[in-house]
Amino acid sequence: MTTAITRENTAPAAGDGGPGAAPARRWGTVALAVAVVLGLLLGYTGGLLTPRITRPGDTSAEAGFARDMTTHHAQAVEMGLIAFDQGTDPEVRQIGGDIATGQQGEIGTMQTWLRSWGLDPTGSEPKMSWVADGSDMVQNGLMPGMATPEEMARLRAAQGREFDILFLELMTAHHIGGVHMIDAVLKVTDEPDVVRSARIMKNTQQKDLTNLQNALARLRG
Repeated sequence: MTTAITRENTAPAAGDGGPGAAPARRWGTVALAVAVVLGLLLGYTGGLLTPRITRPGDTSAEAGFARDMTTHHAQAVEMGLIAFDQGTDPEVRQIGGDIATGQQGEIGTMQTWLRSWGLDPTGSEPKMSWVADGSDMVQNGLMPGMATPEEMARLRAAQGREFDILFLELMTAHHIGGVHMIDAVLKVTDEPDVVRSARIMKNTQQKDLTNLQNALARLRG
């Protein structure tokens, strides 16, 4: 579930410089932060609605996916919030806000699965160990598509059009990696909630990828 953050109600268009520009952006950031928290709470609620007959174990693919995708999503939420706050292109800010709120809600759902299965939010298994060739999917300790610490530092320091393009590039790679992880769990699970949510995640990320790539092509000219 995503929450649309409209440009009109959050911040002035790039290039506007009136005295109300900074306060408007601050209020927009506060509104997005509230939306992210609400998304998390809704995710928790959604995860509690379906009764459990059988419970995946601590080393199951379902538990591994929930834990690893939570970590993966958390970086996307961080990147989305940065984009909403620092982006100069209206579409970039919109995409960032939508990804932050949507993926925070999905984190809430996955963490609720773990709690209802009687499992800890984090486990002792290595990243991606729930996939047969999972070790090959982890590069420099990072799951597929995740930005490195150096790339995150570059993103925080970038400004203007450079920032907008870098965000779109990093989030595109991030989403492609996320889709690979979703495909991996769909191959091995028949747990109804996981299958249903994973398919929704994949559809959402594929739609996001279309928007990301279109925006990137436009900004590159």
